[in-house]
Parts: sequence; C-alpha cells; structure tokens
Amino acid sequence: MIVRTTDEITGTDRDVAAEGWRSKRIILGGDGVGFSFHETTIQARTTHEFHYANHVEAVWLIEGEGTLYDLDNDVRYELGPGSMYLLNGHERHRLETRSRMRMLCVFNPPVTGQEVHDENGVYPLVAVPQ
Repeated sequence: MIVRTTDEITGTDRDVAAEGWRSKRIILGGDGVGFSFHETTIQARTTHEFHYANHVEAVWLIEGEGTLYDLDNDVRYELGPGSMYLLNGHERHRLETRSRMRMLCVFNPPVTGQEVHDENGVYPLVAVPQ
C-alpha cells in the first residue's frame, strides 16, 4: 500500500517545475504499479506544446479554464473544471490557459523521474532505472 500527500512531495525530486508549470509526481515507475500519477498546475495565460511519443496520458481538469488544440487532427476543445481528455494516439497538442489550471494526470507506461520534452517527442525516461 502506498500513501502519500502532495505536501511531503513538495521540494523533493518528485516536485518538478519548468517555465509556467509544476508537476508533483505522486506515483512514479519505481513504485511498481504500472502507471504514474501526477498533480500538475499550469500558470494562467500561458501556452505549452507537448508531445508524448511513448506514453498514453489521461488528464482530469480540477480547476481552471483553457483551450486544448490537437495539432495532429486540427481540432480544438474548450476545457473547464471536470473536463477529461485522453491522449491515446500520441497526439501533438498545445494547451493555452486562461486561468491557472490544476489537473490530475495518469501516464502509461509510467514516468520514472524528471520530465524532459523536446520537439521530436523524445521522452527518455520510459525505463525504470536499475
């Protein structure tokens, strides 16, 4: 059984931040459950492009509003509290926030540590470190 709070993750290597966003890695690949589970916040009035070439991601928006653009299929979605989206086709996507967003994210296969994106969708942290 794993029991954690986001407070105990704050300031550790499970608390990952980059320009405009912060993600608390509650469950990671090393926890051995087959997925990772994160609480992510994204600052208001920011734009972020993501591509997960190696992961399926499910996102449930808890608070905030914005627009999600599926860049591969030229579709846009308005998001608000209670919205869920699933990136099951490795879609390149852009998220534009109107207000601060807080979301819960599940990745399969699990993320193993620090998150690194690049324009080619390379996500080098698929394997659990030895």
